[in-house]
Amino acid sequence: MFSPLAEERYALGLETIYEGYLLHYGNPRLFAPADDDTALLLGDYLYAHGLVRVAEAGTVEAVADLAALISLCARLRADGLPGDGEAWAATAATLGEGAVARSAWAADGSEPAERALSAHRRRVG
Repeated sequence: MFSPLAEERYALGLETIYEGYLLHYGNPRLFAPADDDTALLLGDYLYAHGLVRVAEAGTVEAVADLAALISLCARLRADGLPGDGEAWAATAATLGEGAVARSAWAADGSEPAERALSAHRRRVG
């Protein structure tokens, strides 16, 4: 969903992590766990597996960016605040460049960004 905004080398890891996010907070695309406990465990596994894939394909900065994203989105969800889709899009678009680059990114209205945000809203709300 957000991988078209990122470098191709990060695509599989990014989508693996996002599927984990959907298991925690939305409607997953690939899995149908039997209960909430299974969804939580599978989501955690996919977070970890996705980070391993990103580490193999990229840099420590990319892994740090995704760890910060996971933490930020968990905080937004816990507080009932919006902005997680934009955080996913910004992180994907600047993956490996660090938080400074991400803070300057804004949804630019491009077709891939709009498509990703629209799909995210349908999956997570």
